[in-house]
Amino acid sequence: MPSFNRLLEIMNRLRNECPWDKEQTMESLRHLTIEETYELSEAILSNEIDEIKNELGDLLLHIVFYSKIASEKKYFNINDVINGICDKLIHRHPHIYKDIKIDSIKEVKENWEIIKKNEHNKGALSGVPKSLPSLIKAMRIQEKASGMGFKWDNNADILDKVIEEISEFKLELSKSNLDLMEEEFGDILFSLINYASYNKINPAKALEKTNSKFINRFNYLEKIADKLEKPISEMTSSELKKHWNDAKVF
Repeated sequence: MPSFNRLLEIMNRLRNECPWDKEQTMESLRHLTIEETYELSEAILSNEIDEIKNELGDLLLHIVFYSKIASEKKYFNINDVINGICDKLIHRHPHIYKDIKIDSIKEVKENWEIIKKNEHNKGALSGVPKSLPSLIKAMRIQEKASGMGFKWDNNADILDKVIEEISEFKLELSKSNLDLMEEEFGDILFSLINYASYNKINPAKALEKTNSKFINRFNYLEKIADKLEKPISEMTSSELKKHWNDAKVF
């Protein structure tokens, strides 16, 4: 497309003429790419269509930038990147490009994980990046395990597991064993993420909604404190509860 060729031409010129662009490496771009990904995520959660478009452009620039750096070192170029993903998509969709019958989304996901495992000849969980945030990593681990058939049969069993993990945490809490308390608390979170995913709830999205809700209510509480000229730290429990309940209305 003309627009894509235009981006490639701009990238070439910046790499040759701009002092900042000339100095960049894959390592120096890495943290910026992560930041751009989070900005895209925030735009999607806020349903800001123009911002989604802008952030997608920023991510596309990074893909082109990495490919340009790699081409200078004779590793690969942007065409190799595009052809690579095309080949991968065709290979992982045999129900589209070959005579394999798949009737449900569930079967598509399970087949995808099996194909990925066979491609790399490694464990199913080897493809989960170690640097992922813990919450997202737990989701991906469980998705991949589920795709291989390792999953709970019903809601009740998962909820029983959550309750079991809470009981184990309370036991270690009674012993004041900090290391095991931390381990058991992690088990609670892991089982809760499993419970959410089973019920088609995205736990990361759910937590972000709660984060936003808390921020809005705490901002209201701060405004009340300023209006009353009384610091939050000096409010009684009953005052805090009243103002917090008032904040829920807004």
